[in-house]
Amino acid sequence: MTDPVARRARVGVFCYFGLCGMTIGTWAASLPALADRLDLSAGRTGTVLLLISLSALVSMQAAGRMSDRWSSRRLTWAAGPLHASLLLAPALAGSYPALLVGAVIFGLGFGLLEVGMNAHAVEVEVRYDRPIMSAFHGMWSLGGAAGGLVTSAALRGGLSVQALLVGTAITMTVLFLLPARLLLPGRVGRRSVAVSSEPAVSSEPAAPRRGRVQGAILLLGTVMLAGAICEGGAMDWAAMHARRVLGATADLAPLSFTVFSVAMTTVRLLGDRLRGRLGGGRTLRLAGALAAAGYALVLLAPSVGGAAMVCAWTGWALVGVGLATVVPVAFSSAGADPETAGRTIALMTSFGYGGLLAGPAIIGHLAEATSLRTALALPCVLAAFVAVAGPRSIAALTARHTPAPETTALENAS
Repeated sequence: MTDPVARRARVGVFCYFGLCGMTIGTWAASLPALADRLDLSAGRTGTVLLLISLSALVSMQAAGRMSDRWSSRRLTWAAGPLHASLLLAPALAGSYPALLVGAVIFGLGFGLLEVGMNAHAVEVEVRYDRPIMSAFHGMWSLGGAAGGLVTSAALRGGLSVQALLVGTAITMTVLFLLPARLLLPGRVGRRSVAVSSEPAVSSEPAAPRRGRVQGAILLLGTVMLAGAICEGGAMDWAAMHARRVLGATADLAPLSFTVFSVAMTTVRLLGDRLRGRLGGGRTLRLAGALAAAGYALVLLAPSVGGAAMVCAWTGWALVGVGLATVVPVAFSSAGADPETAGRTIALMTSFGYGGLLAGPAIIGHLAEATSLRTALALPCVLAAFVAVAGPRSIAALTARHTPAPETTALENAS
């Protein structure tokens, strides 16, 4: 039975993910109104978003070292209210140059919190000794949706976008302070099912072993990058595919993204049981296969006549179901070694964030050079790569933390 400390910490991490999602959701939903207030062109708005992403990537690397040195608990405790309060920087910007500075500041805080709460989520999962990571990311999605709904209602009610963002920054800063006491009191040990408390006895030199571990981590990072490109492709191009390739009406086209988003959020909330049954490797194999099949249906949709939209929606649903578990599995596997969990999770976060940032742009340029239908073949291939390479990376990391036969024999004898 799970101890009360772990149960409280799980609630605390749920709160952090939900509040972070709501803060980001409010910011994203407010962006069109903010662009109107400062008279920003599409290019300038894109530059603001790019600076947030780049500054977040920079702070993620520092956050990994902070987590390993000071503990994920301390980093999460500090980064939560900091992230929310830094929303004041873009909220109070009165000009485009000031908004650029504010975007960098806001992105730095976001990167710190992303690494901190994911690293602490891994520690809570270790304490539970069963998969619980997927539901945390589902909570982030729910928080984002809630932020969008609140923003829409507030702006419709006549509140100015500046007042909304300032109010959100102040409110979220206070709310982030509340779950801090629920977090784990200190660093936990390694996952009991994958790590021995005794040093493994092996004739293999340490350097080659370390090299293989780093190779497995980089392979897992590449898998996460591929999954993120597939996810970014669905997020930014699903509705566009319906409109430009399938000829859907303007009001019907966004449903492609809605189908994908609902499928992904649902599976993230319920996917931990699946991973508990299948294990990380087989979960990634199934995830990649489902996502590849989904993209294949999307590619097939223009050829099925009147059933094109149904075929595409089925495909986007499969893409969402498949990709939902890639990030949780990658984070859980990356955090298996508590001594380097922060840095490894920071690396995984950078791969994932980089894929979400670069994926839509890559698909867009391919679409311009060929066609959108042809360009969407890229995420289909990358999803198949996840199915093939994902299990291999998980197997390599698991082998790194599995006791050698001699060690097991000694433990059984004792």
